[in-house]
Formats: sequence, C-alpha cells, structure tokens
Amino acid sequence: MRKIFTLLLLTLGLGTLLQAQQDEQFTQFMYHKLGFNPAYAGMQETPTFTALVRQQWIGLEGAPQSQLLTFNMPLTSSGIGLGANISRHTIGVTERLTADVAYAYRFNLGRGGRMGIGLSTSVRYLQVNFAETTATQPQDGDPSIPVGLQSKYVPNFGAGIYYSNQSFFLGLSAPRLLTNNIDFADEVTIISREIPHYYLMAGVLVKISEKVQMQPQALLKYVQGAPFDGDINLNFIFSETVYTGVSYRLGGSSVSGIGESGAVLLGMQFSEHMMFGLSFDFTLSELRTYSSGSLEGVVRYSLGGRSRGDEILSPRFF
Repeated sequence: MRKIFTLLLLTLGLGTLLQAQQDEQFTQFMYHKLGFNPAYAGMQETPTFTALVRQQWIGLEGAPQSQLLTFNMPLTSSGIGLGANISRHTIGVTERLTADVAYAYRFNLGRGGRMGIGLSTSVRYLQVNFAETTATQPQDGDPSIPVGLQSKYVPNFGAGIYYSNQSFFLGLSAPRLLTNNIDFADEVTIISREIPHYYLMAGVLVKISEKVQMQPQALLKYVQGAPFDGDINLNFIFSETVYTGVSYRLGGSSVSGIGESGAVLLGMQFSEHMMFGLSFDFTLSELRTYSSGSLEGVVRYSLGGRSRGDEILSPRFF
C-alpha cells in the first residue's frame, strides 16, 4: 500500500498531464511572503530570519513534509531590498531542495504606501529513489520509468510586484516562470515539466479597539489546467503581541466539494526580536479517514527588534 501511495504522490507532485499544483502549501503563508513574491524583499523594517516547518497529513506514510529558512532585509536606505530562501520538501520517495535569491526595488507612493518590484533567481535539486517503489505492473522495458537513484538540477527565475501601507497589502507574483523538464525518463519525449504558479495575495488591518485588531487576508493560486486554489485567513491581534485566527483552504476533493482543510492558528510576539506561531489543519477531503491533520510551526527572529524610535512595529509585518 505504501509503495502504491508513493507512486500516486509522485505522479501528483511531478506530472503535468494532470496539471496539478506542484509547489508546497503553507497555512501561515503570511509569514512566508518572500517565498511567494520576490518583491517583498526589503519590506520588513529590519534584517529578519524566518524558519518554518510543516508536517502534512499526519499518520499517512509518505505524506509531504517541508522545512524552510528565509532571510529578508532592506539593503540600503535608497529602497533596495534583498532576500534569500532555502527549503526542503519531501513527498514519498521524492526530495526537492530549493535555493533562491530575491532582489527588489522599493519606492514610496505617498500616504505611507510603498511599492516593490522584484526579481528572483533559483535552482532546484530534484531527487527520486525509484528503487524504493513498486508498481502494479512490471516496470522492465518501460523507458518512462527510471531505475535506482535519479537526480538533477533545475534553474529558474521569477518576478513580482508588492504594495503595502500601514493597513493594507497587495501582491502579484510568479516565482518560477520557466517550464523546465523535471522528469527522469530516458526518452526524448518530455513527460513532466515545471508549471508556472501565479499568486495573488492581499490583506487588510482593521482596528476594532485600542487593543484589538482584525486582519483578514488571502493567498490565491492559479496554475494553467489545474483547479483554482487558495487560502483564506482571519486573524485577531491582541495588544500587538498575541494573535489567533482561523483559515480555510480551497481544493481537496471534487466529490465532497467542501475544500481541502480548515485550520486554527495561534502565535505570540515573545520579545522585540522573536515571534512564534503554530497552526493545525483539519483535513476536509476524503484523506481525513487516513490522516490526523497537518501541523505547522513558524519562528521569526528580527536582528534589530521591533522598535523604530518610539514606535513598536506590529507582528503583522506588512
């Protein structure tokens, strides 16, 4: 069962005939904006490290796992921003390591608004151990199924725009634009390619009282030929320190039609320098029979803290 499931995951993750979503998903996407949009580089007021770990579909063998580390900083006072991401994503017998660097130029638009235009370059290391798989039919003689441990490097580039002010943000991006060959077959015919993913993110901050703020936000995803997907989140921030909220992810099963997952989030700004957050996803698709949900944790450390003169920066980090 495990081997068959692994092959299914491999097909969903790498195949283009199905036109599936290929990039990993994060419930706490609001703390990983740089990974979706290179124009976010330098938007944070101080050099900041962010680490994020995700275990998807707990209890399901071969389920996706993701780990990433990002660095983001304003490089100069003239508006240049620089960012970098290193991530590892595994699913079944496949492993993907990604490193990318983002460059953005930011300029003021008045009334506290800033616009960023960003570019990124990346390289991915893809590895699949076909020796750990089994098939329902004999694999001998099928050139589309490689044998043993296979790997390759895939370069790419992306672009994006990002606008924010004190209470609103909006971004549009495509982190990887090249349709690289990502299969390991011996034939000249290309079986699978990287497919460009287009992201639209937006959020607004609403002041409810002196100590309570409400922050609805969304990340919408488009891949040609694949079903429309997206994450919708609603957070409440208390005293600029503690936040809690709920999220809903579209997609999942076309049979049940109720979405892929719902989630609860909880986090806290422990000091001027450090923030920690957790989320737990409740699976809504048919996989809920086999899975106990998904767990995700994020830690963010700002070298300069949150202070800027007499002002304390919010954990929202627009």
